[in-house]
Amino acid sequence: MRRAIVSLTAASVMMTLVSAAPSHARSLVEFSTPYPPGTIVISQGARRLYFVVAEGQAIEYPVAVAKHGKEWRGFARVDGKYIEPAWSPPDTVKHDHPELPEVIPGGSPHNPMGARAITLDRDEVAIHGTSATMRASVGTAASYGCIRMYNEDVIDLYDRVRVGANVVMTP
Repeated sequence: MRRAIVSLTAASVMMTLVSAAPSHARSLVEFSTPYPPGTIVISQGARRLYFVVAEGQAIEYPVAVAKHGKEWRGFARVDGKYIEPAWSPPDTVKHDHPELPEVIPGGSPHNPMGARAITLDRDEVAIHGTSATMRASVGTAASYGCIRMYNEDVIDLYDRVRVGANVVMTP
């Protein structure tokens, strides 16, 4: 199931942030970048994702990034958005964890995709939420290439980003 894309102006983004519950880890920050609003910039080293909202401003989210040997750099594009997606472990994950089932249904508390998935035009890479048991991994290098977020933050990002948006992974 896909959800309609929501287009927000910088002013409405600011208003949304002001009214957000204090438990959310995201924040509006000064962010100097050559990329236009709507771009996602991920810092592997800082373990942060930045959604550019205006010149010099971005929403910053803490994330889990790829573990050593699974990192990637460069450009990608958002090619899909999904609500509570089912998950099938990729071959590399299945090799390391043969006990995993072939499919974990969407909405399951054991589904590592969490509440939302924003898929990228790279093999088996997404920006997604997390299960309750993996929540502590946010802020670490823990994934097989995906970007893992708190569910409340991936829902927020999902509502802001559009299919076709540029994504930049930096060291």
